[in-house]
Amino acid sequence: MAATETLLKLSGVTLRYDSGGEAAAVEVLKGVSLEVARGESLAIIGPSGSGKSTLLNIIGTLDRATSGEVILAGQDLSKLDEAKLAEVRNRQIGFVFQAHHLLPQCTVMENVLVPTLADAKGDAIKGAPERAERLLKRVGLGERMAHRPGQLSGGERQRVAVVRALINQPRLLLADEPTGALDRVSAEQLAQLLLELNREEGVTLIVVTHAPDLARKMGRVLELKDGLLVPAK
Repeated sequence: MAATETLLKLSGVTLRYDSGGEAAAVEVLKGVSLEVARGESLAIIGPSGSGKSTLLNIIGTLDRATSGEVILAGQDLSKLDEAKLAEVRNRQIGFVFQAHHLLPQCTVMENVLVPTLADAKGDAIKGAPERAERLLKRVGLGERMAHRPGQLSGGERQRVAVVRALINQPRLLLADEPTGALDRVSAEQLAQLLLELNREEGVTLIVVTHAPDLARKMGRVLELKDGLLVPAK
């Protein structure tokens, strides 16, 4: 059997906020190390304020660590300039947040295609409408493509956000409290959908969540505790 390929590797990642001298410094992350295999599903849990979303933002290049390495598909993200990081964000990483962040004036299809517009070379646009249509049908929104977000339920809007995150065929899908604003039934449906797309699309999935039911569905669960990742109990 072939060895599992590592997609993401964090080594000694720290995040420190200095707010007026050494005594006032706050160290949120204290040397986080992590390896995530290609195609894996992982949940990160922990109390509010423990730094879970901050860690996810560092992995997704939205924030920079104070020190340490973040290596995605063999590329050290800490060595890239802002333009290169923006390219990685757009082509290799998909984001799903608690708030769907859909554009209210745009249709479902237009919202899904927004990430393809940031590709200066135009590679992402090729075949994107067909991929968007396939994915929207896959998540049960085939009849909603011309609707606007205000005409959808909360669960439907979040499914649109998931399809938008996948439109550029990212290697890594990051979901920050994706079920936090949903009712129990919609949350259960979204959790199942994320796992099915994780398998079908071959995308690596990392979820930050307070929801035990969602965390238990992932292949592995880690807890962010005292600035470090440890196996969840």
